[in-house]
Amino acid sequence: MNLYVSADMEGTAGVCSWTQCDPANVTEYPYYRRLMSQEIAAAIAGARDAGATGVLVNDAHSAMRNVLWEELPDDVRVVSGNRKPFSMAQGADPAFSAAFFTGYHAAIGERGVLDHTYTGQTIYAVHVNGVRCSEALLNAGLLGLHGVPVALISGDRVAVEGARAHLPWIVGVVTKEPIGRYAADSLSPATVRAQLRAAARTAIERIGDAQPFTFAAPITLDIDLVGTQNADFIELMPGFVRTGGRSVRFVHDDYGVVFRAFVAAFRLGSAANLPA
Repeated sequence: MNLYVSADMEGTAGVCSWTQCDPANVTEYPYYRRLMSQEIAAAIAGARDAGATGVLVNDAHSAMRNVLWEELPDDVRVVSGNRKPFSMAQGADPAFSAAFFTGYHAAIGERGVLDHTYTGQTIYAVHVNGVRCSEALLNAGLLGLHGVPVALISGDRVAVEGARAHLPWIVGVVTKEPIGRYAADSLSPATVRAQLRAAARTAIERIGDAQPFTFAAPITLDIDLVGTQNADFIELMPGFVRTGGRSVRFVHDDYGVVFRAFVAAFRLGSAANLPA
């Protein structure tokens, strides 16, 4: 069976600051990108303990050039680089039997470590069909469109419990307890890796209980923006309508179209943050 891994960084053991996961940082970031990569490797090892074979890792953090090749098995494929059409869910297709989300974090506005949804500078909240969405739920919907269930997630407790609320079959690894947005009570990296390997094995062994997550059509995407300038830019795109000073809406029957519209929206909306 083939495994798809979407790998973020803020949910990695020990991470509680943007500095630790900022590629521009030359002190803390190199250490924590290694921990991120090692957590991915532990999840892959556990999946292979249970019979998984082919693995694709989608580097899904920041500029999406974080994963260290030397920490992964030689036969693993990695999708890296920014401006992917499907961003954190790039490469998902029906060839995969299961998906893992490693290093994930809470949605913007939830009381988790480094909470945000794709871009905290532009997005204040995202709802699909009235459901407040984290990155995990948005990405699970795209995988579900291909019939691929998300079987495992790792991150702080808020991220894991948020995923379980909508994906009750998911196996979760809590890497740390949130104290605040910039503070956490974390397990050691070695302990998290051991738990990830065991949990990944369990997730694959129980894959028959997992289900693809989907949104029912018609699909309504509502985005609340940080500023009116973000909404000014996004409403220029065909299909988006302005629903308030800082809010826009997009409706379509195909979640694949909705997801691409969302990616286009936060990228164009972010451009409005540049000095006028």
